[in-house]
Amino acid sequence: MAKRTRPQIDKAPLPVIGWREWIALPELGIEQIKAKVDTGARSSALHAFDVETFQRHGKEMVRFKVHPQQRSSKQTIVAEAEVLEYRSVRSSGGHQSRRPVIVTTVQLLGRTWQIELTLAPRDEMGFRMLLGREATRRQVLVDPGRSYRNGRPARPKRKKKRQ
Repeated sequence: MAKRTRPQIDKAPLPVIGWREWIALPELGIEQIKAKVDTGARSSALHAFDVETFQRHGKEMVRFKVHPQQRSSKQTIVAEAEVLEYRSVRSSGGHQSRRPVIVTTVQLLGRTWQIELTLAPRDEMGFRMLLGREATRRQVLVDPGRSYRNGRPARPKRKKKRQ
């Protein structure tokens, strides 16, 4: 009896990212935000505050604010998106909360794809963005021993103090 083999499908290899990366969320007006890539978390989460829901053309929408830079509230971005659903999410501390879920695009390593994103206050967390395993599935491979495979944004040069 002849052995059956699966046909080979030519697929480009998936790009490799590290456990933390700089990403963009262009539909939300966020050009760059540092994200923790967490394969232990199913959902992705974005630090959002002043979250308010409203109706537009019969659709439930959410308006929220984001501080995209870590440990800084200098820059505030106001964003709006359609609410996909509400999801009960358990935090790493064991607390359960009901969060709005939106769909938006993420850009990383020259690739763009849609992800689901929960909105939650993450002021006390180390990262303003958490990229969970559902967002990375079939898009990238994660090397937990590496960081910033996508590169780091250029830091603004500091002005020298006059003496």
